[in-house]
Amino acid sequence: MRSVPERDAACAIAQAAAVVGDWWSLLLIRESARGHHRFDALQEELGISRKVLTERLVHLVETGILEKVPYQDRPVRHEYRLTESGRGLLPVLLSMQDWADRWVFGDGSLSGTADEASTEARRVAGLVGERLPRLELPGHRDGVPVDPVADSVATVLFCYPATGSPGPLPDGWSGILGTVGCTLENRLFRDAYEDFRAAGAEVRGISTQRPDEQRVFAVEEGIPFTLLSDVDLRLAAALRLPTFRAGQLLRLKRAVLVVDRDRTVRHTRFPVTDIPAAVGEALAEVRRLAAQD
Repeated sequence: MRSVPERDAACAIAQAAAVVGDWWSLLLIRESARGHHRFDALQEELGISRKVLTERLVHLVETGILEKVPYQDRPVRHEYRLTESGRGLLPVLLSMQDWADRWVFGDGSLSGTADEASTEARRVAGLVGERLPRLELPGHRDGVPVDPVADSVATVLFCYPATGSPGPLPDGWSGILGTVGCTLENRLFRDAYEDFRAAGAEVRGISTQRPDEQRVFAVEEGIPFTLLSDVDLRLAAALRLPTFRAGQLLRLKRAVLVVDRDRTVRHTRFPVTDIPAAVGEALAEVRRLAAQD
């Protein structure tokens, strides 16, 4: 929380660093995106002292990144939630995550997938038992925001990099490991959709393509379920989903999650190296949850 020297007064990078360049400030933005909003929850997640936490929260509220929202009257207690300005930083956090996955944890190779033993795979596997915070993403039909979690026994969320229609895909797309198969995946979920519905589940496809792009594809392929656009990376930030950069955009790596009606992640599959098997695995998990319901 340093002041910007006069020589950098007109430098937007310096000004942004002065607001969010602190380690704890960045992690507090990350935790708010993950659904941790209360003081004690933030302290527990970060292992931070109460004094430092208080200082950073005051700073982020003063700079308009977080806002205090009362959740209790007697005594008055507040939650700390991202403002529109704060949500605008989520792509920055995901870019940092993507850079570290590639250059710190990885060997620098550009890939749309990962190894079973990678930190990305461990991060996705660790989502089991976690709750998806409440958020909404634009749906492909009319761009109206939709909750990714349906009011069903379970919701299958399958993330994919991008479909070729309406295209064009970035140059060299097919040469990036893990990118090929998005249309196949959508078709397999489409063909099994009635089986998922019969088991009491809903299906959502998610990419970082725009809703209008998804709409063209959905009409062409007769996709019966909703495709959601994570163009602002809200879901990716909430779950710290693996991404890669292609065509100057962050794309979701292929992953499958099954979430119950209480928003708890019950099953994950990442990396997805066998798409038909991943669809069948998700259906089996849905049927298992339905039998317990």
